[in-house]
Amino acid sequence: MHPLNRRPSLFRWHAGWVALLAAAALAWLGVQALDIADTDYAARQRTYLVLSMVMGATCLALKPRHVGHLSYGLFGATLVLLVFLLLPGVPRSIVPTVKGARSWIDLGPVHLQPSELTKFSAILALAWFLRYRDSYRSLGGLLVPALIMGVPAGLVLLQPDLGTAILFGPALMAMLVVAGARLRHLVATLVLVVVVVVVNIVVVMMLPDSMQLLRTHQRDRIKAMIVRTQQDHRYDRSINYQQIKAMTLVGSGRLAGYGPDRTQSIVKFNDVPHDHNDMIFAIIVNRWGLIGGAGVLGLYLVMVLAIFAVASQATEPFVRLTAVGFGSILFVQAAINIAITLGLLPVTGITLPLVSYGGSSLLSTFAAIGIVVNFAAQPPCPLAWPSFEYDRVDAPWRRQRAASAS
Repeated sequence: MHPLNRRPSLFRWHAGWVALLAAAALAWLGVQALDIADTDYAARQRTYLVLSMVMGATCLALKPRHVGHLSYGLFGATLVLLVFLLLPGVPRSIVPTVKGARSWIDLGPVHLQPSELTKFSAILALAWFLRYRDSYRSLGGLLVPALIMGVPAGLVLLQPDLGTAILFGPALMAMLVVAGARLRHLVATLVLVVVVVVVNIVVVMMLPDSMQLLRTHQRDRIKAMIVRTQQDHRYDRSINYQQIKAMTLVGSGRLAGYGPDRTQSIVKFNDVPHDHNDMIFAIIVNRWGLIGGAGVLGLYLVMVLAIFAVASQATEPFVRLTAVGFGSILFVQAAINIAITLGLLPVTGITLPLVSYGGSSLLSTFAAIGIVVNFAAQPPCPLAWPSFEYDRVDAPWRRQRAASAS
């Protein structure tokens, strides 16, 4: 049977199902933790989870080439939404300002966060662009891939949402490595990024406010973290308050944690800001202890490795690049959120994927997982029809006709 005529084996066991099971377990843990933080958020999250499962199941019906053909359109639509957030004159009732950021569109019963959708639409667009090209083997050829990921990152940064904006860079690097870009070009780019980060830290710590590049609250968070590493606790009740409270919950979780009632009392007593999204990991560790925290890390590792396994087994470049992009962005986002909760990085306002409260994040993440499961179930086949055979002397049909005649 021709490969293009084979049907996908959705009921065959493969790595995509492992990723889906790990994602479902993380989402369940998130709902349990939200029940402790705020029952209203937990109830909404259950509704979002059902809708997300439906979205993931819908993605199973698409073939890889269909996803590829839709990728540019989805990417363009999410870019339009990001631009809409920044347009002057848009009523606050439609684009509310929450803690100084214009990141949501008010749709009545729900708030849509376009940046969450853009993370995955950008990966699809970049994978579709890179699938059969070799221009990125040159330094100048990296410009278009950089623009595909850099434009949405810049728009997200203008909201401002630094936490989400920094996720586009690691996904870009991972996909370029898998696509076959020259490592010396990527290493040079990475070194440049490190230099820029170090220079910004030096500027924050040594130069006056008139010469700063970062926003005031971003500079304050960097300063507060550096000061805390020097055993200076002057910011513990101001800038570092959220992180200190989260670290307190983590440290008091012990080996196996407490029961839900006692954990709820501890969480209310400590009054951790944003415990339903940014600091949800602290509630999990306090509720289930070190064992629960290690279990969450293990589930993320299993999910990401399963997604990478789908990429390693794929024969189509678009499938491989998409899976690598999805896996890398989920891994980096989870790692950054957990590192912030543990006090290893300054607070940047980034959520824990699948666990933190948020309908847009849950919907887009399960859509990405559904696409991965779909890709894993597809039989190996090209994304385009094979070329026609013209009047070649050694064509198979000529040999067959000659044999019949003899």
